[in-house]
Amino acid sequence: MRYLPAIAFAVACSAMAISGCQTGNVAAQPKPVSGFVTDMKAFDGFIATHPTPDQFRATYPDVQLVLPGMITTMEMRMNNSRYSAKLDAQGKITGGSFQ
Repeated sequence: MRYLPAIAFAVACSAMAISGCQTGNVAAQPKPVSGFVTDMKAFDGFIATHPTPDQFRATYPDVQLVLPGMITTMEMRMNNSRYSAKLDAQGKITGGSFQ
């Protein structure tokens, strides 16, 4: 019985440590969109969140993401299948255009 307060304290500390590992501010990842971009309003809303290139590829896996400095062909695509992104200093997408 004399060890009961120590055990209770250890359990409480463990519970606090485990709950501290959870983050409440994690934004829900959007569902992947198959095919090319057809809903421009949803796409513009997604870009407004300043996603990383990895988040872009996970959300729009069928759209070719062209980052600054990448070499690509010069063909003109009219189906919103290739997006040339502009990045901020942290490497997040802040805008761009379809080409």
